[in-house]
Amino acid sequence: MELQIKDFEDYEKTYRYSVEHPEEFWAGIADTFFWRKKWTNVLNWNFKEPNIKWFENGKLNITENCLDRHIYTNGDKPAIIWEPNDPTESARVLSYKQLLEKVEQFANVLKNNGVRKGDRVCIYLPMVPELAIAVLSCARVGAIHSVVFGGFSAQSIADRINDAECSLVITADGNYRGTKVVELKSIVDDALVQCKTINKVIVLTRARIGVSMIKGRDVWWEDEIHKVESQGNPAYPAEEMDAEDPLFVLYTSGSTGKPKGVVHTTAGYMVYTGYTFSNVFQYKSDEVFFCTADIGWITGHSYIVYGPLSQGATSLMFEGIPTWPDAGRLWDVVAKHKVNILYTAPTAIRSLMAAGDQYIDDKDLSTITKLGSVGEPINEEAWHWYNEKVGKGKAPIVDTWWQTENGGILISAIAGITPTKPGYAMLPLPGVQPVLMDENGKILEGNGVSGNLCIKFPWPGMLRTTWGDHERCRLTYFSTYEDMYFTGDGCLRDEEGYYRITGRVDDVLNVSGHRIGTAELENAINMHSDVVESAIVGYPHPVKGQGIYAFVIVEDHQKDLELTRKDINATVVRLIGAIARPDKIQFVRDLPKTRSGKIMRRILRKIVEGDFANVGDTTTLLDPSVVEEIKEGADKMKA
Repeated sequence: MELQIKDFEDYEKTYRYSVEHPEEFWAGIADTFFWRKKWTNVLNWNFKEPNIKWFENGKLNITENCLDRHIYTNGDKPAIIWEPNDPTESARVLSYKQLLEKVEQFANVLKNNGVRKGDRVCIYLPMVPELAIAVLSCARVGAIHSVVFGGFSAQSIADRINDAECSLVITADGNYRGTKVVELKSIVDDALVQCKTINKVIVLTRARIGVSMIKGRDVWWEDEIHKVESQGNPAYPAEEMDAEDPLFVLYTSGSTGKPKGVVHTTAGYMVYTGYTFSNVFQYKSDEVFFCTADIGWITGHSYIVYGPLSQGATSLMFEGIPTWPDAGRLWDVVAKHKVNILYTAPTAIRSLMAAGDQYIDDKDLSTITKLGSVGEPINEEAWHWYNEKVGKGKAPIVDTWWQTENGGILISAIAGITPTKPGYAMLPLPGVQPVLMDENGKILEGNGVSGNLCIKFPWPGMLRTTWGDHERCRLTYFSTYEDMYFTGDGCLRDEEGYYRITGRVDDVLNVSGHRIGTAELENAINMHSDVVESAIVGYPHPVKGQGIYAFVIVEDHQKDLELTRKDINATVVRLIGAIARPDKIQFVRDLPKTRSGKIMRRILRKIVEGDFANVGDTTTLLDPSVVEEIKEGADKMKA
């Protein structure tokens, strides 16, 4: 089967075939990958338990598909180009051959430190090539990786290590972010006070700062590599994995306080990320693909590491931030490495747009052929700026919709093949069957309708479970609507049949493209000694898309509230990380509650949006006067 769609007619034909004959369709795609042993059954599924199995009894290792199979035809081709935080530091390029050597080398390090097939490994590293090497080495030995974003706190790391019962942590002394150095090893040390399952910590030297090294537990990455070199750098044959063996656990916020470990399995995830990468971006063999995400998020897993490498692509990793040393840095990286495809977040686009056109007007962006957006719907103003200033009106924009749980892109334009429309994700990819549901659980047919977005048929990249708690997976994704996967997003299907995502319908915020559960955030705020209770809602933010607005009841209103604000922020950063710091904290006497004690967040949302006219009937509240007080306070916050 041809992997890439050629034109719109081909898309329509392929999509129709994928829906009418899904097993034959995905078997054809899977045939383009390398298997140790072919599957005996393409798909076995139900959404009630749920129980989803793709390519049953197939045997493979994903790293053989990402590395080994490219060596003979493209061994010298750049696999990863790495651009450091500091523009004066040299970039690094790893060919497919060099990357395979380093992955085999570090796989031996993992083996020497007791890691075996099925073990869980926590990875807390900067955006350096060693992060991709660590991820691929885990997959090589059959260990399950759990990458934690470098902005998370010690408590967040501890929660994730304990939930997955990780046996080893891979981290670095420190991490550069613009002018800041983040002390990663120190944060890990704080986390491990609460963790009983960790036997070893491997520490990479990056920032060259002093760290505490515990005898018997902590070892240096470089020392462990030297040991393998002294053994003659033995090859590390990839461990044979079953199609449904877990590949990784990635934690995401939910509507309860405890993060949930989304589990992706080997074969289906590989097939889906490879297929979507090749198609959505219409990747050509000589192109440089630049995804600006962090590998700590699903976008980095799927479209920096596994998707591009499975297709023999050149993937660019960037350690720094788009606005340092100035707001022209991202465009300098594009020009320096002759980037062809840029895949970034609306938050980054909006912040660079706000910085002013003087940072982009003199940059050479002539190599760009395609643009992508990810993390949240891109607003029209940002879409037009991205189109005109970055793509020069010649590079199609794909506004991709998908989630951690999906593994890869589900709804998107296909670059240069299918239509685009500002603010719209557009059309489902082949094999993806979306439906819109009304509040009564009825499918909304036809066009010009809005409802809750569900998927009615499995796709290979979808989650299989939540680690250690399958019931949570069922309740979260499969219990709202019978025989449907519920995405948690609202959606409009316009008169032309194009899809537009309208935002979360549960208690999860989308801040700069990252999902943060309101319950998790409220729990963190409530840990502050002066806080009685809190409620979190999102509000429109010009750069982040959604900002975090906290309503907080404190014990003593006579205290210095500005200092209390700072203390609450510090508590949140300590317990979750800087990404969860509230943008606004309003102190209130009480919260709008029903007589049964339920906080009416809908009312709070209307207040922060300034939509006072649609607050609704407040007479049934326990204390209706609270709403007027909160409105007045919100007005003062704006002033």
